Amino acid sequence: MLSNKLIYSTMKRILIMNGPNLNLLGKRETEIYGVHDFKGYLEKLRERYPNERIDYFQSNMEGALIDKLHEAGFGKFDGIILDAGAYTHTSYAIFDAIKAISTPVIEVHISNVYTREEFRHTSRISPACKGVVVGFGLDSYRLALEGFLG
Repeated sequence: MLSNKLIYSTMKRILIMNGPNLNLLGKRETEIYGVHDFKGYLEKLRERYPNERIDYFQSNMEGALIDKLHEAGFGKFDGIILDAGAYTHTSYAIFDAIKAISTPVIEVHISNVYTREEFRHTSRISPACKGVVVGFGLDSYRLALEGFLG
């Protein structure tokens, strides 16, 4: 019984959030994003970190992402891993939502955005985030998780 209490007291609660078009992983531009869907990757991540609670949320709508940040951002989670998709490059509203919450956020990108189109080189949300992981494929999420478990 004591060991269960120890596990739960040290368990980190992490929320992974994905923005627009990331529901199409494994189908969309596989030469950039790979052939694996996120559901399968998430299962493997949970298996690799059985002592951590990893929740997941995906939306194609900016407002839904902001609402989830507000819901999750005040002590419900120890960290948020966010791939805001194209909203990364355009959304001051997501920037403001990250700034408004107390839970730290790590921005992630599957591809190396700096080797792609010029508009992807600027992140509107990075200045509000604890850190950024870019270009390691789906492993970008694991690296961000390691940043919280550090």
